[in-house]
Amino acid sequence: MAISLVKGQKISLEKNGAALQTLCVGLNWGAIESRGFFGGTKKTAVDLDGSCGIFDKNGQLLDVVYFGQLSSKDGAVLHSGDDTTGDVEGNDGLDNEVVSLNLARISSAADKIVFILNSYRGQDFGDLPFASIRIYEGTPSQVNHILATYNIAQDPQFKGYVSMIMGKLYRHENQWKFAAIGEATKDSKLEQCLRTVQQNYL
Repeated sequence: MAISLVKGQKISLEKNGAALQTLCVGLNWGAIESRGFFGGTKKTAVDLDGSCGIFDKNGQLLDVVYFGQLSSKDGAVLHSGDDTTGDVEGNDGLDNEVVSLNLARISSAADKIVFILNSYRGQDFGDLPFASIRIYEGTPSQVNHILATYNIAQDPQFKGYVSMIMGKLYRHENQWKFAAIGEATKDSKLEQCLRTVQQNYL
C-alpha cells in the first residue's frame, strides 16, 4: 500500500527488502475553475513545471533536468516534457509530467536530487483544484508499484505562492531515500529556487 506522505516524512526506496533500481516522480494537477460571465464554469489552463536539481556532497549544483533540458548529463534522469495546461476535464488520475530515474546509473558524484515545482505563468497554488506528486516503481507509461503519494494542493499554507520545494532523494549508507519537504518559497523562477535549495534544503 502506498504511503501518504506528510511534510518532513522520510521513506526508504525498497521493495521486498531490495533497493529499487528505477523510480519515477509523477506530477498531476488540474486547470483552474471559475465562474463564466454568462454562467457555467470556465476552465483556465495551468502551466506547472516539474524540475530537479542534482547536487554533490558539498552542495554544488551538478546538473538540472527540466522542460528545457530533458536529460541529465549521465542520462540517468529524464523528463517527460512540458505540460502547459493541466487536467482541463477534471482529474484523470494520470501524471502530467514525470521525472524518471535510473538510480543505478546516476553519477557517483551526485548526493542529492531535489524536486521543484514552479507555476510558469505565476498562477497561485492556492487556486489549483488539485495537485500532487507520487513516487513509484516503473516507467512513465507503466506504474508497477506506488511507494508514496503527496498531496500539495488545497492547503492554506500554499496560498499566495507560485513555487515549491517538493522533496529530495538523498544517499544514506549507499542507498537512496526520499524525504518530503513540501515548502512553498517566495521564489518565482527555477534559478531562484535552486539557490534557495542550496541555502536551506541540502
